[in-house]
Amino acid sequence: METLIELYDERPLENVLGVEMFRPSRVVYICPENVARDARLQEKLRGYFAHRGLRVELIFFKASVFDADAMLELLRRIVARYPNCSLDITGGTDAVLFAAGLLSAEAPIPVFTYSRRKNRFFDIRNAPFAADIPCDVSYSVEDCFLMAGGAMRTGRVDNAVLPRYLADIDPFFQLYMTHRRQWNRVVTFMQRISPTTPEGGYSLSAAGDYTVKGDHGSRISAPENALRDMERIGFIQNLEIRPEESVSFRFRDAQTRIWLRDVGSVLELYVYKACLDTGLFADVRTSAIVDWEGDGSDHAVTNELDVMCTRGVTPFFISCKTCDVRTEALNELAILRDRFGGQIARAAIVTAEYGGAAMRNRAAELDIQVIDLRDLAAGRIDRRLRSLVTSPGSRHMV
Repeated sequence: METLIELYDERPLENVLGVEMFRPSRVVYICPENVARDARLQEKLRGYFAHRGLRVELIFFKASVFDADAMLELLRRIVARYPNCSLDITGGTDAVLFAAGLLSAEAPIPVFTYSRRKNRFFDIRNAPFAADIPCDVSYSVEDCFLMAGGAMRTGRVDNAVLPRYLADIDPFFQLYMTHRRQWNRVVTFMQRISPTTPEGGYSLSAAGDYTVKGDHGSRISAPENALRDMERIGFIQNLEIRPEESVSFRFRDAQTRIWLRDVGSVLELYVYKACLDTGLFADVRTSAIVDWEGDGSDHAVTNELDVMCTRGVTPFFISCKTCDVRTEALNELAILRDRFGGQIARAAIVTAEYGGAAMRNRAAELDIQVIDLRDLAAGRIDRRLRSLVTSPGSRHMV
């Protein structure tokens, strides 16, 4: 294919998938005015294709996407300039699609589309190369951010080291479930007796009073059973408890120190490993930071995704909460999913509490699956993750 005409869409996938599948030499994007004059956005798209190893010329034409007559005239000019072309009608407004239909009636150019539900391309007219062709493109988490004009930053967790800790994650999670009701106090105690210097320095050795200051003037005594369980699974060593006097121990390493001083890490690690264990995902990341503008500036808008996975072209956004889920958390998850995944993306929220009716109703409105304490306690995380993959949800109708 020499030239592919793409109808620029707000959904990132629909701007790139036809290009990646059929590998044209040139892509002509028909786009609204704001995109046609946004040189920075256009360069990001070029950078994305370079990242994916595609050498392709990109050309952008401004169009009134709600004026079918003007759109038809533009399509005629493009076809006259690039006669060896095909038209992908996967994205675009109704007016653009209407104009594409009129063009197809007067010019025998190949026209095809992509079905999200079937994950296949289809020959609409004169495009036998796309006739019921399954999409075999596969994306990484970083790819999903880049195609939407963003970028991935390093988060709190170095994913490269996690394979060394996979055997530790299930015992860590079982420890958490045993002490779940007092986990916040356990973590606060760990923070108090292993302080970090103002410069960010720290020691693997921890020592302090048996009773420390908690939040809001409270007092927290050493969680002896939790500490002994931490020693049992090898997360701390040389534990010494002098009742009513002092506590001392040594963290196994810097990574376990981070996890034992952070309330949410245990659930994020457990969900991360559960995603790996399903064998369903091509890429799994925890603590993935998305830079919305992709420029790496200090003032950039960023969000952290607790766990994100990809399977083929479908991204999965998963938020993890050790506390009750607030409406704001659901809204934020839906915004991230839609912005960086589009309609094909799916989302779930995992909570170590019992999800209430109001929260579940809001999650259903946003097409977010809820995995709660019942699922975690019963060991149903694998089944629920598989359901997330196989259930298309209400947003995937085409």
